[in-house]
Amino acid sequence: MTWVSEHRESFRLGPDALAPDGDVNRSWKPLGELAQVCVCVLRHTPDGAALHARAADLLHFAWQQTREGALFLELQRLEPWATYPLEVYAAFASGGLRHAGFEEIAAAVTRTRGWRLTEQEPNRRLGILNSELRSGLAPHLPMPSALERTWLGGLPEPWSFETAAGYTLTHVVFHLTDWGYDVSGVPPRIADYLTTWLPPWLDTCIEDEQWDLSCELLAVAACLPEAPPCGTTEAAWAALAGAQDASGALPETGPGHAAPLDFATCYHSTLMAAFAAALTMSRLGGTPQGASA
Repeated sequence: MTWVSEHRESFRLGPDALAPDGDVNRSWKPLGELAQVCVCVLRHTPDGAALHARAADLLHFAWQQTREGALFLELQRLEPWATYPLEVYAAFASGGLRHAGFEEIAAAVTRTRGWRLTEQEPNRRLGILNSELRSGLAPHLPMPSALERTWLGGLPEPWSFETAAGYTLTHVVFHLTDWGYDVSGVPPRIADYLTTWLPPWLDTCIEDEQWDLSCELLAVAACLPEAPPCGTTEAAWAALAGAQDASGALPETGPGHAAPLDFATCYHSTLMAAFAAALTMSRLGGTPQGASA
């Protein structure tokens, strides 16, 4: 989190944040991910801890970038059927930061047939339903029915796991548990499936130096109703510690993948490491007290 704080300016929204041809993946997505991890760290660390204070400061910075929510209202007016404004807003709303004007227009839009019938990947649909819940809106579909359409919901053959499936399954668990806040949200059949297959999947990701996905899988382990024994994840944590740069950054992948070490290839995996660490410490009964994790 120290590295994240030192690079906060790279999360700042630029002048193209409202541009129709702006790259959402380089503006709103990183900011929303920053907000989400900060909310998680705040939930799982005590008041007064240095890490808690750092997360609160970063969340305040992120909220200011949205002009305290006013930009979400502008976005929704510019792109009525875009879902990303609500998805990013939901991260702030779950941390108690709300904008009444945006919620009013979002409530009207989410009641329309156009919103309900927009074609989306099943995992994305589940995320939107969770975003509606977190924003105080009525979900337009039942979560269980949306879950059945996802890769994880179908309990696929474990050998069909690969990178894309890995990222979809992790986010299904995050949506079901409200990003680790309610571990009872994972249905028993899925919890049993993950308890069996998550350890070997994690091993393969660590072996291939897929650090970003490994962090997400470690977060999933901490989201299960019964977290796996420490011994099943200890080697993964050790590998991630070894992969971390001296500055605190964690690259998305190992040197064998030839990815440059810069903000774009480090910010998400570094955030996910902090997210997984906060959840894991909470499940272990510990409370991270330091300024870095």
